[in-house]
Amino acid sequence: MVYSETHKFVALLNKNLEVGKALNAVAHCCAGLTSTVPEELHEKMSFIDFTDKDGVVHKNISGLSLIVLRGSNNELKKARAKFIENGIYFNDFTETMTGDTYKEQLIKTAEVTGEQMEYYCVAAFGEKASIDPITKRFSLWR
Repeated sequence: MVYSETHKFVALLNKNLEVGKALNAVAHCCAGLTSTVPEELHEKMSFIDFTDKDGVVHKNISGLSLIVLRGSNNELKKARAKFIENGIYFNDFTETMTGDTYKEQLIKTAEVTGEQMEYYCVAAFGEKASIDPITKRFSLWR
């Protein structure tokens, strides 16, 4: 395991979401994010096993913080665009990815333009120096 002091996770949640939808969105978004990064960056995510007093191993928990912030749909769109512009690995989760079955969700998503998209979550992982300027105006999720 490589512990990285220079990298971080961040999840940007739509401030208008109820708690259940927000938890669903951030879970899907972060699961997808960890599966898409290249191996050399995956190592910097600093996943470690925690062993309790009974010897039970709690596997693959990042030693890094995952900061959860909130903003408007428009702010999430802008941050997403900046992540793309700066080559930062990210994943997103939208309103069209909820309800019905995944087949209906795929159809709903295909029928919406990027401009019409309502983002529930945008999660990113990368160098703090690149992520912090993009996310500095977001508030902590409460």
